[in-house]
Parts: sequence; C-alpha cells; structure tokens
Amino acid sequence: MKKLVMIILFTLVLWGIFWSNNKWLETTEYTVVSEELPEAFDGVKIVQISDLHNATFGKDQSSLIKKIQSAKPDAIFLTGDFIDSNRYDLSASLVLVDEIVKMSKVYFVTGNHEIASNKVDEITASLQERGVIVLANDSVEWEKDGSTLQIAGIDDPLSEPAMHGDEVTHDYLEAAHLTDDFTLLLVHRPEYLANYAEAEVDIVFAGHAHGGQVRLPGIGGLYATGQGWFPKVTEGIFENAESQMVVSRGLGNSTFPLRIFNRPEVVVVTLKKE
Repeated sequence: MKKLVMIILFTLVLWGIFWSNNKWLETTEYTVVSEELPEAFDGVKIVQISDLHNATFGKDQSSLIKKIQSAKPDAIFLTGDFIDSNRYDLSASLVLVDEIVKMSKVYFVTGNHEIASNKVDEITASLQERGVIVLANDSVEWEKDGSTLQIAGIDDPLSEPAMHGDEVTHDYLEAAHLTDDFTLLLVHRPEYLANYAEAEVDIVFAGHAHGGQVRLPGIGGLYATGQGWFPKVTEGIFENAESQMVVSRGLGNSTFPLRIFNRPEVVVVTLKKE
C-alpha cells in the first residue's frame, strides 16, 4: 500500500512538472537600449510571439491573449512557426490572431513549419484578411510623432532548400532593400546573427530554437535545430557588431512533444534611447 501511494504521488508530481513546463505561461521582459533609436520611440513596447506550433493556452487561447493584452503592446511581432506542419490546423491559431489585431498592429514572418506545410499562400492570405502585416523579404515604415523607423522581415531560408541557409539569408536581406533608418528585423532563425549584423540591422527578433527544448539547470538548452547539441543561442539578448538580437524560447512544441525546465514564454521588449 505504501509503495502504491508513493507511486501515485510521484506520478502526480511528474505530471505537475510536465504540465507547468508546457502550459504555464511566463512573461519575459527585456529592455533594449540604443543611442540610434529615434526619440519618439523611446519607451515603445513590443510583444514577440514565436513558435506557437498550434499549442493552446486556455479556452480559445484566453490565457495567452490576457498575457499579451496585459503588456499593452505598441506592436506585436509573430516570428514564425505559427502553425505546425506535422499537425496543420490553421483555424486553431487564427483564434489568437482575431483577438491580438484589436490590440495593435501585428507583423508576421514565416518559419520553417509554414514553408514545410506547403500552405504559405493560405496562411499569409488568412493573416492579411485579418489585418496582419506579412513581411516577406520586404519592409514597412512605422511612423510615430513625426519620426519613422523601419520594420523588416525575411522568409525562412527553407524556402530555398537547395541553397545554404547563410546564402539564402544574405539574398533575402538584400531583397528587403533595407534603408539607413533604424531597423527592427523579424526573422525566424537566430543562428544567422552574423548575416543580420552585416546588413547593419539594429534590433533582430528571432525564435526557432525553442529555448533548447529541454533546459538543464546551470547549463542551458540541450538541443536546437540548426545549432545542434548544447546550443548557445536559445534565449535572451545577443550582440554582434552594432546589432542586438532578442531570442524567444517560444510557446509550443513540434517533433519532441515536451518542454522540460523551459516554460512557454511571451517576450515583451521595451525600446530605450540611450
């Protein structure tokens, strides 16, 4: 009887750990400082949502929507893998979009799962119908109090599977025709920071690494696609030359169904002029 009780307790504890690591949303706040930031954008808040992979958080995404709403965003960035190509269900993810477009302008770039689904046109059309700004190797202006900055976005390099990701990223950045304005760049993959820095992008927003999926206390992520075992670029802020990159751990899972010691996160970035 005692052994049975211990087994039940152990099972409940294990279930609680798995549940909290996959459904208990966390808000991570960063302040990104730049002396080049136009004065009008000092204090602007950006919410980054990445790697949803059709995950759900509350009925009709109510928990996720509340997290985003509580941040009072001036803009919302969706940095790829909004859907999951292995269990494609666009309608489940559009429930979230229908609500967040009411909060602020929403910008989107593709991830590898959008490309792998072979349904990019359907996905982007559905998003655009709802007012989402889809950035596919191009850029738009963000105007505020008479000042402007540039918001750019590039497609995931899986779009050109016969080419190396570095080469594709370089070509896509050139196709975006970036200007000398202060630039916020939406991408999916963080491993090409050197390319973004070469293009003299000011702030990059990336996902893809899932925080390393399994995070080992004191060590960090265990594995990330594109980086391999014990990846270095899985969460936080990274710098290369004059570029800074914010990497989200994301929200959902794909091939491996669990996040361990790696709660799903909503990233909130406050821009600050130095």
